[in-house]
Amino acid sequence: MFNDFKLTDDRPVYIQVKDYLKRLIIKGSLQADQKLPSTREAGLLLAVSRNTVISAYAELEGDGFVYVVKGKGSYVAAVSSPRGTAAPLCEIDWQSRINGYARQAVELDRMKRGIRVDKSVISFTSIAPDEKLFDLENVKRAFQDRIALEGGVLLNYGYAKGYKPLIDYLLTYMEQKGVDLSGKDMLITNGFTEAFDIVMSALRRKDGGSVICENPTHYTAIKNLKLNGFQITGIPMERDGINLTELERALTEQVYDCAYLIPSYHNPTGIVTSPEKRLAIMQLMARHHIPVIEDGFNEELRYSGSHVSPLITTAGQSNGVVYIGSFSKVLFPGIRVGWVLADRELIDYLESIKRARSIHTSTLDQSLLFQYLQNGNLEKYLKKARAEYKRKYEWTKHCCEKYLPYTRLSGDGGLHLFVEFDECFDTAALLNACSSQGVIFTPGNMFYTDGGGKHTMRLGFSKVSDDDIDKGLEIIGQTAKQMMK
Repeated sequence: MFNDFKLTDDRPVYIQVKDYLKRLIIKGSLQADQKLPSTREAGLLLAVSRNTVISAYAELEGDGFVYVVKGKGSYVAAVSSPRGTAAPLCEIDWQSRINGYARQAVELDRMKRGIRVDKSVISFTSIAPDEKLFDLENVKRAFQDRIALEGGVLLNYGYAKGYKPLIDYLLTYMEQKGVDLSGKDMLITNGFTEAFDIVMSALRRKDGGSVICENPTHYTAIKNLKLNGFQITGIPMERDGINLTELERALTEQVYDCAYLIPSYHNPTGIVTSPEKRLAIMQLMARHHIPVIEDGFNEELRYSGSHVSPLITTAGQSNGVVYIGSFSKVLFPGIRVGWVLADRELIDYLESIKRARSIHTSTLDQSLLFQYLQNGNLEKYLKKARAEYKRKYEWTKHCCEKYLPYTRLSGDGGLHLFVEFDECFDTAALLNACSSQGVIFTPGNMFYTDGGGKHTMRLGFSKVSDDDIDKGLEIIGQTAKQMMK
């Protein structure tokens, strides 16, 4: 016995010894009331120091696996479920128990069916920020500053509504964007996805309901809407935003529970809705009494044209806009913090849903983000990020114009471009042909609400090197031209 012990990882050695002995006790290899070797003897048997064994025995005693008889040594304690008394084997047929919601979630889970790639593949699929730009030193400083101020409080339970210093900061932040905060309040969430799910679950009816949105639109939103039972009506996009004629026609033909819109650096087209069209949209929604869910996606990554205010700013004191914000695509996606800014009465309901589902968003994450923002790091980081992403955007656009036989190229900034080919072209077939050559992208059909978009694709450039952008787009372009012959 003990001759099969091996150090396997970077954890402290005494923890590995403790876990090894615990497994022997649970398996029954070490019986109840059996005397363990002395610490010196065990150290020799396991090829570790005596102090390591002393620490391991102490941990086992604390966990109830070992007891000490003074003057005699350490003994194995009786395990509550000894070997041989396990419950009868029970095999559950989970397929028969899984409901329609779970089945639909799997069906809509594109990530599971995505192409697995290694580092040698040139991938245009991601629209996450480039971690090489992450401001690690100031993040570390923010963490140390906040821990020094509040310590253990940050590791305890927090409030469902959110960390108050962060809420106060973000309310001021939104006010500086021009938002009238009268009658409004805020809820902190685990990023955009949880925020959107909470809002839609609060608005859905027994039969689901109906929502109107841009077509194409954010796939995560499409997936979430379908899981919540909503019927989706998509309105085509024009160069400066949603088609107002088609939007007005749809609003006169049917009653909608809400609208979902991404006015800035739209996902996937990258289009920024013009100020004139934003005002016209809000006038239409007010006339038809339809609440608007505004996705503030990539709003901060503006590096072309003048600042355009969010839809919630256009709404003034009215309470018809629910704004969902996040810094995930701007700062650090690993810090799962988003927010909902909306009518105070609605936030009260959303807070209760949040509490029932996840109790609260990580206070540690919230406080870290708050301190980072409070320390004045956001604008300095954005200045650097905008410059780099603008350069990459212009380079990617240049390479698209040089290599791709597209009919339309859109994207006013952000982290991606959207490409449209002739309507008879199939980008899924193009992906298959390119993936065998070490290049992948996101086919555009997944973003469409009506099964269209088979001739489109989204190109995320944020994490791709300049050389790979050039090489990858040349391969895509050459392959597309061959397929078009």
